[in-house]
Formats: sequence, C-alpha cells, structure tokens
Amino acid sequence: MLMKEYRICMPLTVDEYRIGQLYMISKHSCEQSGGGEGVEVVTNESDTHPQHGLGQLTEKRIYLSSKLPSWAKTFVPRFFYVTEKAWNFYPYTITGVSILPKFSIRIETRFENNKGDNSNVFGDTPTPAENVSSLDILSDPIPEKHYKESEDLSRWQSSKTGRGPLEKGWRDNQKPIMCSYKRVQCSFEVYGFQTRTEEFIHRNIRDILLIGHRQAVAWTDEWHGLSFEEVREYEQAMQEKTNTKVKSSQNTGSPTASRPVLSRSISVTDERSLKKMGVTTVDMSDPSASSVPHSPMRLHSTTE
Repeated sequence: MLMKEYRICMPLTVDEYRIGQLYMISKHSCEQSGGGEGVEVVTNESDTHPQHGLGQLTEKRIYLSSKLPSWAKTFVPRFFYVTEKAWNFYPYTITGVSILPKFSIRIETRFENNKGDNSNVFGDTPTPAENVSSLDILSDPIPEKHYKESEDLSRWQSSKTGRGPLEKGWRDNQKPIMCSYKRVQCSFEVYGFQTRTEEFIHRNIRDILLIGHRQAVAWTDEWHGLSFEEVREYEQAMQEKTNTKVKSSQNTGSPTASRPVLSRSISVTDERSLKKMGVTTVDMSDPSASSVPHSPMRLHSTTE
C-alpha cells in the first residue's frame, strides 16, 4: 500500500469552501463528461454513517477508459467504470474506491483554517514527513491539456471578495487562508503490477487535486454569496445535465475509440475474472479494518 498526505491551501475560509466545494465538483464533473466518459450520479442523499453520524452520501459511476495506462486497457471494455461512494461530514469527508478485489483507494479529507501546518490533522498517527506533499495551486504544474488562462491564479482577481491575483510566496501572508488535508491510501495487491499502478494512481490524484482546487478559487465569483439551498439546487441541475451527457455519448458511441465496442459497461470485481485475463493474484489482505463499509466505491474524479 502506498499512502501519501496532500495539503492544498486556498485563499478562502472553511465556511466559504462548503459552498465552493459543492459548486466546483458539480461544474467540474459536467465539464469532464462526454465521449462516453465522465461522472454519472447514482445517489445523492442524506445518510447516517455508523461512526460519523448524519452526512451526505454520494454514489457515482466514473467512466474512465481513456485515462487508463496502455497496459491496462487490454483488460477492460470500451465503457469501463468504477463506482465511488463518498460521505460528506463537512469539514471531514471520506471517499473510497474498490475496483478489483485487491485494488482499493481510500481518501480522508479534513478542512482547517490554517496554512497546512497541522502535523496530525486526523488525530491518530501523524503522517511521516517523507509522505507529506504540499501542493501549490499557483505554481505547481498541471497537464498542459488542462491549463486555462481563466483559471490561472496569477491572473485571477475576484470582484466579489477583492482577493487575487496570487503571487509567489502567497501562502506566507494570505488572509484568509485554509488548507485541504487529504490522506490518500492506494493499494493494488496484484503481483507484477503493484508498484507502477499505485504510483500511477497517485500521479493522477495529484493532478486532480491541483486542478480541482485551482478551479474552486478561479470560480469564486460564480459561487460566492450563494446560500446552501441555492448551491444544492445548482448541484441537482448539473447532475441531471451530466448524467444526460454521459448516457447520450454511450448510446451514440465515440468515433475515436480504437477498441471493439461492447454492448454493456462492466466493472471487474472478482478474482475469477482476473484469472481469466491471465493476471496472477496473491493474498495480501490488509488486516486493518476500514471505517468505510466494504461495498464498491470510487476514485475521486474531482477532489473534495
């Protein structure tokens, strides 16, 4: 298992980001959907977690065939999806993914009004320093295809809050400032694929975190001032639009697909299927129990 803790600061308050987070996730998911891929919302409702109490449960299907490495694409059909479950107990959230029997991802998030200097934000065992990565939404690189001048925070200026643009060293003197702490555990216990798969997943998670948090800030004037009820209405409308885009693309097919079209979407979830693909598995079960129910869960398409 490869565990890392990411810390991403933003020029916002935790109270403000409760609205900004919901807005960003909904808009980002819609933007990233199309061509048979994207995020389909299955469930979004209040739910009671056995440990953390009342919160919001969101279940989504994430279609991501084109985002897989080339060596993995031979194993899956054209419309391949994983299922995500996320519990939002703001300012604490849990997200999990279970794609294969020995492939799981767990993300814990805590939001605090500080500069990312809380060494034990989750209140259990501090993350070793070598596993902590502080991401800078201003200067850290993102994939070129995701760059937009309108989301470049060195050019950003919020008319509603008067904040921006961000400058080198902005975290030292910025007020307000908050930090999104994310502890990400990735485990892919399949012989011959473990290391490169876990590293691949963390590289993608890093990019997703940077892009999502940059967008939350760049879009401040779009969501700042919305009430909780208003942002929930926006979320519902965007979910319906996103679901329509994903399903419409799958029905018409993608002209750029290079692999044969299968008539159904599947998620491989059993060891027997792995063996049919010629993948040898080993029993490396983690004895530690997770507080998240062991039902199929998902990779964060947009970071919370």
